[in-house]
Amino acid sequence: MTWMIIRLVLSLAFIAVVLLFAARVAKKRGLGQGNGLIEVVARQRMGRTSTVNVVRIADVVLVVGATEEQITLLAEVDADAVDAALRERRAPVHVAAATAEGAGEETHALAARSASPALAGSVFDRNGWGVFVNQLRERTVRKS
Repeated sequence: MTWMIIRLVLSLAFIAVVLLFAARVAKKRGLGQGNGLIEVVARQRMGRTSTVNVVRIADVVLVVGATEEQITLLAEVDADAVDAALRERRAPVHVAAATAEGAGEETHALAARSASPALAGSVFDRNGWGVFVNQLRERTVRKS
């Protein structure tokens, strides 16, 4: 009976090692990542089954909402605005504030931005999404 349990544990360990090795090889070779034409720039979970995704397809950037049943186009965003938001999110606050001297309110907004170092630049960074949403608002608000 003891020998059967030992064989079972060794078999499961062997299978786990083989799967980890296969996953590492697939990741190195880029298998399962598509052809590079479609890139998910950002993803934010909104509920148990719904997400908002920012997707880049060639030169077009789309904001789509996804649930289990459907995918809905929410907006088409300027690619330059997305790139600027991503650069701003990835750059350290003090460097961005120093390079934007004399930019007025934008400098204060960057300097006031404080994020947890562990989450900075990830999709969990609350401040990064706030900056992105504010930039979207600025581009979509009708000016009279």
